[in-house]
Amino acid sequence: MDRFPTTIAGSLPKPSWLAEPQVLWPAWRQEGEEREAAKRDATLLWLKEQESAGIDIVSDGEQSRQHFVHGFLEHVEGIDFAQKVRMGIRNNRYDAMVPTVTGPLRLPARVHQAEARLLRAHTGRRVKFTLPGPMTIIDTLADGYYGDRVKMAFAFADLLNQEARGLEADGVDVIQFDEPAFNVYMQEACDWGIEALHRAIEGLRCTTAVHICYGYGIEANINWKKTLGEEWRQYEQVFPALARSRIDQVSLECANSHVPAELMRLLEGKDVLVGVIDVASTRVETAEEVAATIRGALRHVAPERFIACTNCGMAPMERGVALGKLRALAAGARLACTAP
Repeated sequence: MDRFPTTIAGSLPKPSWLAEPQVLWPAWRQEGEEREAAKRDATLLWLKEQESAGIDIVSDGEQSRQHFVHGFLEHVEGIDFAQKVRMGIRNNRYDAMVPTVTGPLRLPARVHQAEARLLRAHTGRRVKFTLPGPMTIIDTLADGYYGDRVKMAFAFADLLNQEARGLEADGVDVIQFDEPAFNVYMQEACDWGIEALHRAIEGLRCTTAVHICYGYGIEANINWKKTLGEEWRQYEQVFPALARSRIDQVSLECANSHVPAELMRLLEGKDVLVGVIDVASTRVETAEEVAATIRGALRHVAPERFIACTNCGMAPMERGVALGKLRALAAGARLACTAP
């Protein structure tokens, strides 16, 4: 092996000509067809930047989505975006105005077909596509219809499965479900969250993954991390259940975190996407630093199961910083295969 495979957690910064830069909920710069054309241009730009940087499993960088959850929800019938309520999400870490589920959930058409087919047509590399997970979705909106969190989560899981089957048909190689809520509601994740993921991946033959991290590099998450103490052990509660699950891969946060590295041993039998790039810092890692993080993780993850990744998405990051981190990720993955 001359290098470990590399990928990203999901999002990349939107170019300033597409949307407001360095903002988690950016305002679009265009309307109508001009906006759709700009989204396609941004997707192809970041595809080629990933390839040039040396990333092996590429994604669309979520260039067509304003937000990783709501980019899916805005296509779902049964959600009223005009009926918003103020609600604490992720166990009150964020105070947000969220839309309300007002009726039976239905997905009338494909959501990400255009982006997936665009990627598949323009690269020979493996393609990964990200979707929000059921538990994270229901934690990001208000329920005015189902009256039961679990029932609503499984209703969303059915819609996600519908879209995921379409993505597989479009030629997507890896479908990843983003579940940061698994790091907040650990017992619920074990009780029913993983089973909801099983509903979402039902019938898929492509590789499936779940991403669980400590959030974007924004102030609310940085402040939350400061309350978690010297050791962050949330993974310890959910990893054993994930190891028994039907999910193929688990993506986690590692670089500059207080997660005990040995917790990765709890994922035996799974491919592990180890976050070796810190998205909460604007400093670009050196290849040597990335390689050192990889070598540390390899004490706990079998080399054939190891994939080098970013801690989380990079949507709010400055574009040049994100590009530098992509290059460091690939260079570090090559360097880690040489003698230290």
